[in-house]
Amino acid sequence: MNFLAHIYLSGNNDMIKIGNFMADGIRGNDYLKFPDGIMKGILLHRQIDTFTDANPIYRKSKHRLHQKYGHYSGVIMDILYDHFLAKNWNSYSEQPLELYAKDFYFVLENNYEILTSKTQNLLPYMIKNNWLVSYQSINGIETILNQMDYRTKHRAKMQEAIVELEQFYTEFETEFTLFFEALMAFTSKKITEL
Repeated sequence: MNFLAHIYLSGNNDMIKIGNFMADGIRGNDYLKFPDGIMKGILLHRQIDTFTDANPIYRKSKHRLHQKYGHYSGVIMDILYDHFLAKNWNSYSEQPLELYAKDFYFVLENNYEILTSKTQNLLPYMIKNNWLVSYQSINGIETILNQMDYRTKHRAKMQEAIVELEQFYTEFETEFTLFFEALMAFTSKKITEL
C-alpha cells in the first residue's frame, strides 16, 4: 500500500500515522530511536506490507503488471490501490478527503522535528502538489508514476502503467475492494496488539 492507505489504516492516533507514513525510510532496529507512538506506526507499516505482499488478491492484481514492470510492479500496484481508496474515499470515511489530507499535512508540520530528514525534504512537495488528494484522478496517478519513474532514471517506465490501469480498471477496483476489506480487519486487530 502507498501513503494514503498507510495513513488511513493508522486510525486516529497522529503519532502512529506519522510512523506509518515515514516507515519506508527506517531500517532494521532504527525504529527504536523514536517515541512510542512513532515506533508503533513503523511496526504497523511493516505488518501491513507483509500482509499485502502475501495476499492472493493483491498478488493477482500485481501479476498483471509483472511481465512488463518486473519488481517495480509492486510499487505501481501500491499507487494504483491508493487511487481506488481515494476515488471511493466516501465509502471509508465520513471526513472529506480534502480535509483529511489538510489535517494530516498540519500534523506533519506540527511534528516536523520528529520527522526523518527524508520526510522533511519530501513534505513541501507533498503539500504543494497535494499528493493525497491527487490520487483520486487518473491524471494525478500518472503524475505520481512519472515522479516515481524519475527516481529510477526512467528505467522502469512506470508512467506507462496508466495503460494497464485503464485496460483493467474494473478488475483492479474489484480486487482492491475485496483486498482492502481484509486488510482493514487485519490492521484493526494489529493496532490493538501493538
